[in-house]
Amino acid sequence: MSKIAIITGASRGIGRDAALRLAERGVRSIITYKSSRAEADAVVAAIDEAGAKAVALRLDVGEAASFTGFAEQVRAALAQLGAERFDYLVNNAGTSSGAALTTISQAEMDALYAVHLKGPMFLTQALLPLMNDGGRIVNISSGLARFAMPGRVGYGPIKAAVEALTRYMAVELGPRRITANVVAPGAIATDFSGGMVRDNPQVNKMVADNTALGRVGLPEDVGPVIAGLLSDDFGWVNAQRIEVSGGTHI
Repeated sequence: MSKIAIITGASRGIGRDAALRLAERGVRSIITYKSSRAEADAVVAAIDEAGAKAVALRLDVGEAASFTGFAEQVRAALAQLGAERFDYLVNNAGTSSGAALTTISQAEMDALYAVHLKGPMFLTQALLPLMNDGGRIVNISSGLARFAMPGRVGYGPIKAAVEALTRYMAVELGPRRITANVVAPGAIATDFSGGMVRDNPQVNKMVADNTALGRVGLPEDVGPVIAGLLSDDFGWVNAQRIEVSGGTHI
């Protein structure tokens, strides 16, 4: 029987591309969305066209109190897919922030913490009883955890914390042969941050000018890396950070 992945925030962008790349490898998916059921259903249909199967579930990763109930929904979704357990977890869902040190509020910082750090930590905790031994976890960080830019004082440090969390996951889950790695995309042309990288020519040029390969990233640059990390080819790679940025701010 083919493997099963859970991918949060997979109704668009990087999560969507990762789900489709996995489908090409025969991996079935449980994808989550926060607001657009129509977008999620379109991804499910595309996965079906690729020859795999998928189920879409609504999840707000910033609401950790909902994770116990979500795990029960996952159990039911697994039954729909003819399984009792899943193999891969991609903690992808996230939100953006453009706040500076002088302007960021405690509420905004709390929200970033809830979505990007507390969310992956406690969602993973809630789903571990349903995960097969020998599974794989991929968390999503950012190039902004490595270099600093104005207006990212909340987002960058939180993503650095995600990288630390990933190493702790790898240590604690080693006895179950579950690996944990982190993918750190550079600036990607999606609707993230209001589509700033995709739609603002000045931002697009600035990113391209600071990237060795001379352009901004696309979801299809990152999705295959996530799919690859989940495969057996990377079974001995653990607790590692892989930046997928085309060489930004080298």
